[in-house]
Amino acid sequence: MKVIAFLGSPRKDGNTELLLKEAVRGIEASGSAVQVFNLNLMRISPCQDCGGCDEAGKCIVEDEMSLIYNAIRTADRIILASPVFFFGLTAQAKIMIDRCQAFWCEKYLLKKPISEGEFGRKGLLLLVGGMEKEDGIKCSEATAKAFFRTISVPEHKTLSFLGVDSKGAILNHPTAIKDAYAAGKELVRI
Repeated sequence: MKVIAFLGSPRKDGNTELLLKEAVRGIEASGSAVQVFNLNLMRISPCQDCGGCDEAGKCIVEDEMSLIYNAIRTADRIILASPVFFFGLTAQAKIMIDRCQAFWCEKYLLKKPISEGEFGRKGLLLLVGGMEKEDGIKCSEATAKAFFRTISVPEHKTLSFLGVDSKGAILNHPTAIKDAYAAGKELVRI
């Protein structure tokens, strides 16, 4: 089973990365490997809405997004992990999602959705926010839902934690680390 993960946090060893590491640990304990893309370290240009992908479903911008396109196309399980900034996903996560417009064109204009593959396609969304209100989670989840739907991931689980802001604070949450590990194990269960 091929599992990929997108880390959308710019903060090294921050709360989102700690959660993602636990989910990955759960997946690896179940016998699958995970390819993690640290979006903050990748050279990915924003979508230019140029229409270059309209007819072929392929982006004409050449950068490190090409590595992501190939990984998404062949993945069975996809994780998106992001802190919540101003009620939304980070710029790092959003830039990658916006560049998936090529998959949208392929699926909806060309009627060629990504294959479900041998195991079906499932997703996991990991969100951490400093705010106490659920607005940021709802807005972030709406964007993630559109992303997952576009890349033919019909179902995903969301694990979100609010009121977690300072670096490492997620470690003080009573269940977060355990929950992320369990969500990783559950993600690859057939």
